[in-house]
Amino acid sequence: MDVKEAVIAAMKEAGKPVSAGEVEKITGIDRKEIDKAFKELKKEEKIVSPVRCKWQPAE
Repeated sequence: MDVKEAVIAAMKEAGKPVSAGEVEKITGIDRKEIDKAFKELKKEEKIVSPVRCKWQPAE
């Protein structure tokens, strides 16, 4: 599983909008890798931000 898949899985597991710090706690992946994955997932429109600094998978 790559980092982007792990980030999406962690978001689904949380069941609510999460910050990069929360994803780091769930997955144990380095924060820099998570931030990089967030940037790519935003470009691909696979995640959305319903609240400032929190993200969830796009519907």
